[in-house]
Amino acid sequence: MHTVLIPKGCERQKRRNLCHHCLDPAPNFTKRACRLFSTPNLPLQGFVIFESDAFSIVGFDRVKKGNVVGQRSLVKQIHRTAPVGRLLILILASECVGVLPSQARGGADDYGASVGAAAKQVLVYSRTAGFRHASIPNGIAAITELGVQNDFSVTATEDPSVFSDASLAQFDAVIFLNTTGDVLASDQEAAFERYIRAGNGYVGIHSAADTEYSWEWYGDLVGAYFASHPSIQTGQIKVLDSVHPSTANLPRVWSRTDEWYNYQSNPRGNVHVLATLDESTYDGGTLGFDHPIAWCHAFDGGRAWYTGGGHTAESFDEPLYRDHLLGGINYATGAAPGDCEATIESSYRIVAID
Repeated sequence: MHTVLIPKGCERQKRRNLCHHCLDPAPNFTKRACRLFSTPNLPLQGFVIFESDAFSIVGFDRVKKGNVVGQRSLVKQIHRTAPVGRLLILILASECVGVLPSQARGGADDYGASVGAAAKQVLVYSRTAGFRHASIPNGIAAITELGVQNDFSVTATEDPSVFSDASLAQFDAVIFLNTTGDVLASDQEAAFERYIRAGNGYVGIHSAADTEYSWEWYGDLVGAYFASHPSIQTGQIKVLDSVHPSTANLPRVWSRTDEWYNYQSNPRGNVHVLATLDESTYDGGTLGFDHPIAWCHAFDGGRAWYTGGGHTAESFDEPLYRDHLLGGINYATGAAPGDCEATIESSYRIVAID
C-alpha cells in the first residue's frame, strides 16, 4: 500500500482534476508514459513518483498556474528516476497547485488529504515529569520515517490534553516514548483506559516502564516497572519468539549496546516474553537467568507491546532495532497479527488426570 500527499482542496476535486495510472516498468515504459501524459484537456502541472520505501518529487520546480512542465521533460525525468519496482504516477491538474519539493515529506496536517490514505494512525507521547532522555527526538524521527515507509501516519505530542475520548478515537495505537513520572491527570488516565478497552493498542519504549507508578492499571498495561540500571554497555539478547512480527527478523542471539533495565518484578506469566537479556554478557543485571526485555500481551480488550531498548540516540538508527520497533507498532495497531498469549499463565488451566 502506498501513500501520496495531495495539496489541500484537491480531495474534493480529484475526480475532475486528477488523473492517475499505475505502470509496471517494461521496455516500452517510456512510450506508455507518453500516452498517459497526452491525456486530452488535462492541464499538467507535475507528477509524483512514489516507491515503497521512498519517493521522489520531480517537475515541480516550475509549478505555477498556467506554466506547464513540458511532456518531453516529464518523460526524461521519469526515465531517470524510475525504480525497479512498481510505480504510482500522479498527474496534478492546474487547480491543485502548491506542492514543493521541500514539502514532500510533510504531514497531512499541513498539506491536506491523501490518495490511498494511511490505514493506521499512531500517537507518539513523550512527556516527561522526571529524567528526560536526549534520544526522544531521535525516536520521534525514526517512528515518523517508519510511518512514511510502512503506510501509517504519526502524530507526536507532549500535550496531555490529547488524552480525551474524542482525540484518542482517531488513533489505532498510542506510543509512550521514553515517558517518565506522572504524565497524565486522573481524567486523562480514565480516557486512556476506555481507549484500550475499545480494542486499541499501546507501545511502551524503554522508560515507559519508569512512568505512572501510582496508576495500577498502567503498571499492568506496561507489564513491569523500572527498578534500576547499570551503565550503558553491550549485552546479548536471546530472542525467544521467532514468529511475532517484532522479533521474527532478529537473530537468535542479538548483541547490541543500550542501557539495560532491571525491573521491580519479572513479568513472565502475565505477559508473553519475546526476548530476554543474558546477564552473563554484561554487568549489573539483577533478575538472574530469566530477565525479560521485550514482551507483549492482550490486555483489557486491547493490545500492549513493550521493549526495554531505546535509551540511546543510536538505537533509533539501528536497522534491527527499527525492525523490532516496527513489528511492535504493527502488532499494537492491529496491522500485523501476533500470538501474545502463548506463555501467559491465564491462558491455561490445570486439569487433574485420573
